[in-house]
Amino acid sequence: MDSVTDYGIFMTDRMRQEQALREANASLERRVQELTAELQVVNEELEAFSYSVSHDLRAPLRAIEGFSRIVLEDYGPGLPLDDQGREYLERISAGGKRMATLIEDLLKLSRVTRAGIRRLPVDLSEMAREVVDNLRRQEPDRAVTVSIAPAARTTGDPHLLRLVLENLLGNAWKFTGKKAAPRIELGVEEKDGERWFFVRDDGAGFDMAYADKLFAPFQRLHSDAEFQGTGIGLATVQRIIRRHGGSVRAEARAGHGATFWFTLESSSAGQSVHE
Repeated sequence: MDSVTDYGIFMTDRMRQEQALREANASLERRVQELTAELQVVNEELEAFSYSVSHDLRAPLRAIEGFSRIVLEDYGPGLPLDDQGREYLERISAGGKRMATLIEDLLKLSRVTRAGIRRLPVDLSEMAREVVDNLRRQEPDRAVTVSIAPAARTTGDPHLLRLVLENLLGNAWKFTGKKAAPRIELGVEEKDGERWFFVRDDGAGFDMAYADKLFAPFQRLHSDAEFQGTGIGLATVQRIIRRHGGSVRAEARAGHGATFWFTLESSSAGQSVHE
C-alpha cells in the first residue's frame, strides 16, 4: 500500500511540474508575441517617420539648390562677388543637390521595407543583361567585359530583385571605373546544397576588416573623391534579400575586386558582406 501511495504522490508531483512547465511556456510564448507586436509597431512608426521627414525635406532642398544655380547662371556676371564668393554659391548648390540625392535614396530604402512581396518566377540572367545594357548606354565609352551565366532563375519579387541587381552590378561597374580592362561576372554556384548567386568584379575592392560597416545606411569605405555614392545601395540589397528569407555576404581584397554572394528562400538560405 505504501508503494502505491508513494507512486501516486510521485505521479501527482510530476503532473504538477508538467502543468507548471506548460503554463510557463505558454506565458513565455505570449510575452514573445507581445514583444514582437510591439517591436513591429515601433518599426512601422520609425519607417513612417523616416518617410515623412525625408519626403517633406525634398522641397526646401530643391529650392536651395535651384535658386543657388539660378543666381549663378542668370546673375553671375553682374554679381559683385569675387571668385571665392562664387565658389561659396557653387558649394551651396552642390550641397543641396547632394542632400537631395541622399534623401531620395533614403526614401527608396523606406519603400523597400514597406513594400509587399510578390513571388514570381524571375530570370536573373535576362534581368542582368537589361541592367548592363542600361549601364553601357550611360557610359558608352567604357569597355567592360561582362559575363552573365545563362538560366540563372529563381523565385521572388521581380521589382525588388531588379533593385538588387541594379545595386550590385552598378557597384561593380562603378568600382571598376579606374581599371584599364575591367571584368564583371554574374554567376551561380551550388555550395553545401545551397544555391548562391554572385556578382564579381576586379575593381577597387575593400579591406574586409571594415566589412561590418557595409550594410549600414550611409556608411562608405571610399570617399567621394574616389567614387561617388550615398552608401544606401548595399543597405537596400540586404533588406531585399532578408525579406525574401535569404542572406548576403561578400569576399574582397583592397585593390583586387569583390564578390557579392546572395541566396534566396526559394533557392535556399545562407549568411553575411562593398558599398
